[in-house]
Parts: sequence; C-alpha cells; structure tokens
Amino acid sequence: MAFEALIKQRQSVRRYLEKPVEPEKIEKIINSVHLAPSACNSQPWKLIIVDDPELKNQVALATFNDIISFNRFSLEAPVIAVLVTEKARLIARIGGSIKNQKYPHYDIGIAAAHICLQAAELGLGSCMIGWFNEKQIKKLLNVPGKLKIGLIITLGYPPEDYKLRQKIRKPVETVCSFNRY
Repeated sequence: MAFEALIKQRQSVRRYLEKPVEPEKIEKIINSVHLAPSACNSQPWKLIIVDDPELKNQVALATFNDIISFNRFSLEAPVIAVLVTEKARLIARIGGSIKNQKYPHYDIGIAAAHICLQAAELGLGSCMIGWFNEKQIKKLLNVPGKLKIGLIITLGYPPEDYKLRQKIRKPVETVCSFNRY
C-alpha cells in the first residue's frame, strides 16, 4: 500500500470483531517496532504482546472504571500491545539531560506509530490508549517497579461496517510554516 493511502486509512478503532489476529501478523507488528528509529539507537522500550484472552481482559479492565469508561472498547480487542519505557543508552540520557528532552518518550511514540501503521497495512484496527491503571497493569504483566508503561495499543479486526471517518485536522497553515514560526 502506498504510504499516503496508508496514513489516510489509519484511524483509531474502538470496535473489534471476535476474530483472533494471526500469529504472522503479530510477528510483522513486532518486526515493525524492532525496526523503529530511536535516539542513539537506544530502543528504550519493551513491547509486551498480550494475546492470552484471560490476561488480555484483565489488562483491558485496567484501562477504564465506573467513572472513566471511555476505554471500555478495549475488552473487545483480541490483542493488546503494551509499550514499556526502558532506560535509554547513556549517550541518549546525557544528550537528553543537556537538551532537557525526554528522548525515550519520543521513541515510544515512534514505536507506537509503527505498530499502528503496520496494523493498518495488515487490515487490522488499532487504538492508542494513554489512560490506564499503570500500577495494576504492571502487576499483571510483571513489569519491574521503576519502569513506566508508555502506551497501550488495542489491536484487532474492525467490523465490516466500521466506517472510515473523515479526518478532521486543523488547517495545515496553522501547524506548519516555512523558515519562521
């Protein structure tokens, strides 16, 4: 698929079919993250693929509660990808400290984009989730105490009637300029 078509097709999917994702598609998603660029090639992440139905449901339940229920759709997704932020290489940490930047945060975003774009290319839907009970998910997945979960991404097949929504974006001239702010 041409890149322009891919980025136009990719959208956040919040409904999924009860259809498992084939292992070869999961492997392609894993490889896309493995090839994602990062500051100083640190690759400061650990990707955890949660596809065991019972564990996946426990992780999904930690993305919403009775008051904040907008991530309830995560229960429908057959797979949840969890990106854990790892320690960056020393040179990236030094550079980040000097420049007052958190490069691993950017790197996690790039890795997440690779997941979502690869999923779209494979005919899968995805949705990045930033609201979750980190403590509960870390316990469920045995994530070491000092590490942070950067993002959670649901993966699966959207229903046939799931419509491609028109992307509503700010006018391009408000988010881009040439040579000056």
